[in-house]
Amino acid sequence: MVATEPKAAEKKDMAADGLSKVRNIGFIAHIDAGKTTVTERVLFFSGRTYKIGEVHEGTAVMDWMAQERERGITITAAATKTQWRGHTVNIIDTPGHVDFTAEVERSLRVLDGGVVVFDAVAGVQPQSETVWRQANRYAVPRICFVNKMDRMGANFDRTVDMVRHRLKATPIPVQYPIGAEEDFQGVVDLVEERAWFFDRVGEPGSMREAPIPEDIADAVVKVRDEMIERISENDEALMEQYLSGETPSPPELKAGLRRATAANMATPVFCGSALQSLGVQLLLDGVTDYLPSPQDVPAVRARDPHDAQVERPADQNAPFAALAFKVVTDPYVGRLVYFRVYSGRIKAGATVYNSVKRQRERMGRVVLMHANRREEVQEIGAGEIGAAVGLKNTFTGETICDEGAPVMLEAIRFAEPVISVAIEPQSRAEQDKLTDALLKLAEEDPTFRVRYDEETGQTIMSGMGELHLEVLVDRMKREFGVAAAVGRPQVAYREAVTKPARGEGRFVRQTGGRGQYGHCILTLEPGEAGTGYVFQDKVVGGAIPREYVPAVRAGAEEALRTGVVAGYPVLDVKVTLTDGTFHAVDSSEMAFKIAGSMAVKDALGRAGSVLLEPVMDLQVITPGQYLGSVLADLSSRRGRIKSMEGEGDTQVLEAEAPLEEMFGYATDLRSATQGRATYSMEFGRYDRASAAGAAAIARSA
Repeated sequence: MVATEPKAAEKKDMAADGLSKVRNIGFIAHIDAGKTTVTERVLFFSGRTYKIGEVHEGTAVMDWMAQERERGITITAAATKTQWRGHTVNIIDTPGHVDFTAEVERSLRVLDGGVVVFDAVAGVQPQSETVWRQANRYAVPRICFVNKMDRMGANFDRTVDMVRHRLKATPIPVQYPIGAEEDFQGVVDLVEERAWFFDRVGEPGSMREAPIPEDIADAVVKVRDEMIERISENDEALMEQYLSGETPSPPELKAGLRRATAANMATPVFCGSALQSLGVQLLLDGVTDYLPSPQDVPAVRARDPHDAQVERPADQNAPFAALAFKVVTDPYVGRLVYFRVYSGRIKAGATVYNSVKRQRERMGRVVLMHANRREEVQEIGAGEIGAAVGLKNTFTGETICDEGAPVMLEAIRFAEPVISVAIEPQSRAEQDKLTDALLKLAEEDPTFRVRYDEETGQTIMSGMGELHLEVLVDRMKREFGVAAAVGRPQVAYREAVTKPARGEGRFVRQTGGRGQYGHCILTLEPGEAGTGYVFQDKVVGGAIPREYVPAVRAGAEEALRTGVVAGYPVLDVKVTLTDGTFHAVDSSEMAFKIAGSMAVKDALGRAGSVLLEPVMDLQVITPGQYLGSVLADLSSRRGRIKSMEGEGDTQVLEAEAPLEEMFGYATDLRSATQGRATYSMEFGRYDRASAAGAAAIARSA
């Protein structure tokens, strides 16, 4: 019998079937919850690696940067690909530290599912809440893994309860732990009604099936009934069965829970201990059973050149569309652009269209990444995550697509940096090398900004925290060979107006020939929080010709970058252009731009400008015996306690404090508590600075 080439329709069905076996997932969690440890076990048990990497030994495959191995934390999101039960699993391991939250943001933007790892002792921690909110923003379906069940103080039920109440989620445990702490022996699969006992002595991750222990049999029946009830609440067919007294079969329960998970109506919960390799294979089963494939999530929405909304389905035969979500500088191949293909396919060497910049780009080589190692491929299709060499002008958040069917995908939103430092090379000869290094790092990290302050003559770099900037300076030295001197961190203050004010700007220059004339009148008033700069044109009767209004707007916006209190940008302000005059010959866009700038500066002087300082939300976890010292220290830093609750001998403080007062807090907290307390901090809001503080900052500005 002669083999024949599959027909086009058959090829399409085969591709669709292959796509249904793809999972794009990320591991997200609070720092030290065990994300990288879980990832390393996943790679080992799925056969991607032959040896288990350990974070504490600096041998983790996914923590490949020198800075990550030295500090024992994840700094950059690393991507890899593996196989499990006939499924292709694309994995991104993300950082847990708040300073590197941009890595989580961009990863979640391109993932179809997430595994949220929780510490069974600490439960829901501050960064857990942050990453959960980020996942909510992009509607990413999730499953939970309660890790460290073998640690003293581990409490599965409390962690599930915290997920329900703190994260306002619907956790549905599909496993029930057999024991806890040092007696953690295994788990009961509530769907299949099977008990799995872990063998800590044999091969890593070895398990054996056994009857459900009698001492927990009643508890298992109870939690299984609760599981069936919660799954049925989200599925009409199962609800009918449940109400009629029938018990759905395991395949029906799995299908119902999978639909609820994909719709973000439920979150299956697993448990285990990644460090001891306990329960990781069952978690992988959960990834394939409950998290969606690219076909199970709604088709990605985009905008066409006419600004109309269109969809791009996860189909290999649809027009090509992909989102660039990360740029890195590789020492061997140069600039690497990571991208997620949403529709169509692309071959190495093909020409693509950057719809944001409206430029053609040549794809060059296409590679699949395994941490920092590359695997060259000829083609990559819908639902896949890869990287390209050769895209010189494509940056994070930009769309690359088929020029014949251009679309623009939703970009990625990043938080604004809150800490700035002055940086300079140790010698003039290294100035160009420093500039080159800063520009390359800024290309990679959207939360890292570099600017030159003309007034002080300093190069200023801004980031998300002290650790963020410390790591970047270390990378400059190691990767680019630039030793730089860094000044004390400066806080990114802002200014705001407190009352409406009228401003007038008149720019008149006469130089013998054609002159310059621009005159405008506008009002400045406080805007709603979070609205930024709002401009409104209320000129009537043609007092200012329409072609000059954009120039006034640009001039006003430029003037608002430098406030009158201490020279910081002005936040949340509304500018209304009300009147003005023009000259038929001498008026120009430049004249009206300058006039707009002059009018805003005139109004700012009467608008009751005040200085705003960034206020940070922080959570401090401390042993009870040090509570007094911690409270006293926070009080000395103008901190305000929002809540305090005890969990055993541990006290958890929720507080807020000005960023200016929080420099060096990590060292002071460790000293006051003999290294036993931990804290996490993230930007909360901008608030009005005290009169004395504002005066001091204005004097130093």
